[in-house]
Formats: sequence, C-alpha cells, structure tokens
Amino acid sequence: MRRGQSGINCLVAVDKPQGLSSHDVVGRVRRAVGERRVGHAGTLDPAATGVLVVGIGQATRLLGLLSADSKSYEAWVEFGSQTDTDDAEGRVVRVAEVPDRLRDPDGAARALASLVGEHDQLPPAFSAISVGGRRAYEAARAGSPLELEARHVRIMRAELLGIGSEGPLTWHCLFEVSKGTYIRSIARDLGAALGSAAHLSGLRRTSAGNVGLVDCAGLELLEELGSAGLADLRLDPCRALGLPVRELAADELDVVVCGRRLRASGGDVADGQSCCLVHDGRLLGVWERSGGWLRCGSNFPQGIDGVAR
Repeated sequence: MRRGQSGINCLVAVDKPQGLSSHDVVGRVRRAVGERRVGHAGTLDPAATGVLVVGIGQATRLLGLLSADSKSYEAWVEFGSQTDTDDAEGRVVRVAEVPDRLRDPDGAARALASLVGEHDQLPPAFSAISVGGRRAYEAARAGSPLELEARHVRIMRAELLGIGSEGPLTWHCLFEVSKGTYIRSIARDLGAALGSAAHLSGLRRTSAGNVGLVDCAGLELLEELGSAGLADLRLDPCRALGLPVRELAADELDVVVCGRRLRASGGDVADGQSCCLVHDGRLLGVWERSGGWLRCGSNFPQGIDGVAR
C-alpha cells in the first residue's frame, strides 16, 4: 500500500457547516481518517450548508458518477439589492424598489412555479468555472471578470416555503435542480424578472441525488470518531449511485477483477444501462450491459465498503 493510503474505501455524507469551503472539509476528513485520497462531489460555497458527499480511497472514483445527480436546496432570496457575487457575501451593485405585490404569498408561489422547466442560465461572475485555465472568481477578484457563457439547466421544483416577516423582503424557497445550476443565479434573475433586484441570502443543500440530510454526519463527529467510526457513517455506494445490484458468485471474481466481460443474467439491467457488481458487502465495479454481456466501465479492485446486505 502506498504511503498515505489507509486501506479505507467508502463514501460518507457530511453536513457541511457554514464558513468552510468544500476543500476545507476534504482537508479535515483527510486528517481525521489518515487517508490522502479524499474528494467531494458537488461544490458548496463557504456560506452554504448541507449535504456534501465525500469519497475516501477508491471511492473518490465514484464522485464523477454522483455529481451528475439532481440536487435539492432550501434557499433564502432577499429582494431590494443585487450583489457582485449574487449572494450575501458580495458588494451591493444595485438597489431597487420592492413592489408590494412581491409580499403576496400566492403571487410569490406563482412566480416560483413559473421557473420550472429548461433555462439558459448565466453563471455568477464569482464562480469556480474555469476559462482558459483561469477560475472565474480569481478574475473577478482581480477586477477583470471573465466572459462566461450561459449554461443549459433544468429546474424541476420551485416552491415557496414562506415569506419573512422582518427586515428586507425575503422568500424562503425550495428548489430541485439539475447538475450545474446556480441557485445564486436563480435569485439574481428572479429579482430582475419581477421588477426589482435580489440576491441569495442563505442556502442549505437538502439532498444530492439519493443522499439526504438524514444520511449526513456532522464534521466534528466524524473528526471525533476518526477512521474507527466510519463503519457506522459510511453510505451504501449502490444506493448513492441509484443503480441496481448484481451479486457476484465466488467464481466470477477473477473475471471481474481482470475486467473481462461477464455473462448477463435475466435479472440484470436493460441494454445500455449500468449496474453495480458487488460481493461480500463491497462494490467491485460499475459495469454496463451490451447485448448478452456486462462490460467493464469502472473497476474497484480493493472494493468500496458499505453495500447493504
């Protein structure tokens, strides 16, 4: 085993606290479990909280598959001002009147419901998008923001949870969105569309694909328990991926480890779809069906722990 590798291979979900970047969380998990191979799926801004899926060891190779999932958020949209970052961390760049009609819950609910569907969304100037090897937020901080292209996104749910009764007019909202959607941009565009200005004043991710807050551990608890506590905190990787399971027989293990094709059975997935290959509570591969065979997509020779028995 290479230096810095602990032999731990699993997914965990962290309820990211406010004030830490996603990279900060990764660093603290590395130290807590004694493993350098740690990564995360789906970046959360430092001001945001909630579900952050973390991969440890070979489970880092699952993160690209997980990041394609939809995500759900509780969001607080504050009207009356727009900021350069599109959230409460930025500098106010525009102030606007707030029409009285925006205080009507029925009207607010209708306005949010109208957002459901496909959109071309311009990302925030302060974002982690890279253009020509330069991060957008770095260029924006230097006073020369990049020319960002609009991205095609989908909003599956947009609902009103409540309207604040004190301070600036604030809508408490629920959003379910596709990969790459910026809730900050939704807030910014919503303010403009309603004849005012707005920014995101708070954000909490409540789910990332099949992983919800109920699956999360606090970062401090994970640090307190360390690697010894991971058995109680790890996620089932097959449930996190949302894929069906093929339980391997002992005589199929050598075939899978070598990446040779495996005969499909009637209970496997349809042609062109993927499934999880598991044995003894570990995920050994994510393979795709092609005709009568399962063919190797991703293999995990050490096995990713946590598969429910």
